[in-house]
Amino acid sequence: MPSVRRISHEFLRRQGLTTVFGNPGSNELPFLADLPDGFRYVLGLHEGAVVGRADGYAQAAGRPALVNLHAAAGSGNAMGALTNAVASRTPLVIVAGQQVRPAVGPEANLTDVDAPALMRPLVGWAAEPACAQDVPRAPAQAVFEARLQRRPAYLSVPYDDWAADAGENAPPPPRPAIWKGNR
Repeated sequence: MPSVRRISHEFLRRQGLTTVFGNPGSNELPFLADLPDGFRYVLGLHEGAVVGRADGYAQAAGRPALVNLHAAAGSGNAMGALTNAVASRTPLVIVAGQQVRPAVGPEANLTDVDAPALMRPLVGWAAEPACAQDVPRAPAQAVFEARLQRRPAYLSVPYDDWAADAGENAPPPPRPAIWKGNR
């Protein structure tokens, strides 16, 4: 069975989301593991700068940009730049790390908070899949919402979900959506 990470990477490739803007912490390493050939990682020194770069890139390219942020703390650091992306109606797909699934909820490490709730005031859609097998569908929803609403979409994924078996019900990688124009 393919891993959640492999199916998600393949979906992102088919959507043209192969440039990843990020400032990784420990929780993002599983998403970045085995990053496929053809993907490019643009490293930033602060989450605000990372989102600012992705915002400009998406506006110039006329299509969504992919952002990888560190857990709730890194997501919080990005909120100022996210405000600009919202005002610019920029479709960003934000994938953020999270604690391992058993630690989500009991306020364990890294200021474990309800990350989607933290981001909802600024993004058009925010979610954290209920189980690892739900993760492959979540990037598709995030891309759809970012394009539809023309604002950032936020996906929080627990650390251990990326390496999990996608399961028999894993969707085939969706076909690329057609999206044209800046606004």
